[in-house]
Amino acid sequence: MDLLLSGKSVFVAAASKGLGKAVALQYAREGARVTIASRSLEQLAHTRDEIKELTGVEAAILQMDVSSSEDVRHAVRTAAAMGDGLDVLVTNAGGPQGGFFSDMADEDWASGFELSLMSTIRLIREALPFLKAAGGGRIVNLASTSIKQPIDGLILSNVFRAGVQALTKSLASELAGDGILINTIAPGRIATDRITELDQKRAEAQQRSFEDIQAEAIRQIPLGRMGTPEEFARHAVFYGSFANTYVTGQSLLVDGGMVKGL
Repeated sequence: MDLLLSGKSVFVAAASKGLGKAVALQYAREGARVTIASRSLEQLAHTRDEIKELTGVEAAILQMDVSSSEDVRHAVRTAAAMGDGLDVLVTNAGGPQGGFFSDMADEDWASGFELSLMSTIRLIREALPFLKAAGGGRIVNLASTSIKQPIDGLILSNVFRAGVQALTKSLASELAGDGILINTIAPGRIATDRITELDQKRAEAQQRSFEDIQAEAIRQIPLGRMGTPEEFARHAVFYGSFANTYVTGQSLLVDGGMVKGL
């Protein structure tokens, strides 16, 4: 299937590693002009080289802290200038700290809000003039299955990721007249450093082995394994492509059947 992405300008936030990196790589494979951003220029340069080696596409790189309004404004505007406009925005950020309600002080809530929800709002706000100028576009918000089913020990993610989907649903109506489709793609247990880090912390807290924690989690997945970043990216890129012409305001769980809710 032709995803109609050849030559399109795509901006992917938090794309130096993990799911953001996988999504940027998949866009490059589809022939898009890709700009990637994150806090680490060193890691961005490494990812740029990897994308070039695997696809022949040389991604542009921009240093950006998604919690900084000035960084977001500069990065999106620079990406649009380098890409001769902007057709696709992928919002993304590292997950907020883990913990339970009793663990969180006001500053933790404020930090989680800035990282997980306000960053998405700012990225979309800055990108909209360029997407509208292009005659329509696509927005993909990367979130978590916590938008459908809370995850124990991730109170900040549970609250603010749900806000991202509420934003997606609201904006689907507001932006439809401009030809802009927006959707949320929610990973379950995808084999990334983030999942490894959370499992290690859970193992330490419960005084159990890391292997036992992972095995227990995998037993909850009907497909019997974790997903790969590449599998996740293929779904994210379809919804953020111009082959998608009629799906907006939706949430797609890429989780191997883990979430049981209807």
